[in-house]
Amino acid sequence: MRRLLPLIAAVLALSACATAAEPDEPEIPSPFAVCDAIGSTGAGSTEIPDISLPCFTGDAPVRLRDVRGPAVINLWASWCLPCREELPVIQGLADRAQGRFTVVGVDVDGDRDAAARFAATRDVSFPTLHDPEKTLLDKLGLMTLPATVFIDADGGMYVHRAAMDVDQLIEQMKKHTGVTVTR
Repeated sequence: MRRLLPLIAAVLALSACATAAEPDEPEIPSPFAVCDAIGSTGAGSTEIPDISLPCFTGDAPVRLRDVRGPAVINLWASWCLPCREELPVIQGLADRAQGRFTVVGVDVDGDRDAAARFAATRDVSFPTLHDPEKTLLDKLGLMTLPATVFIDADGGMYVHRAAMDVDQLIEQMKKHTGVTVTR
């Protein structure tokens, strides 16, 4: 027994050094901007489902009907192969927004850490909501990802149901929000 006491003490000391994440705290920090920046001048969309989703960064939930147009809401997941190609394109759009429109992501990943890791490795940082229950996807009647919702300045909504490259995204922005974006 005397020989076991030093071993038990060593194990206890080592276990005290190991830090475990709080049950509610994610292991991977959020790479996304805070959601209080969501919004712009213009009308909120009355066509988008009236739901609230939590901000990925832990801020207060965002009511989607309060998102002001012109705006782009991109639904994605880390396991979605077309999303892997499109998400950096959406980030490029967000980088060029300069206050003229809003870009919001909606991550439908069930695994928050996988989504954070995925976005961090691709330098994706625009404000993103977390929807592991796929509520928005279901309410929009969508079965596949990615999908992009365009909201114009009057609150009208259009849903694009496929991945886009830069040129397609620029074209869809002009067509559905009236905003011209250059490469």
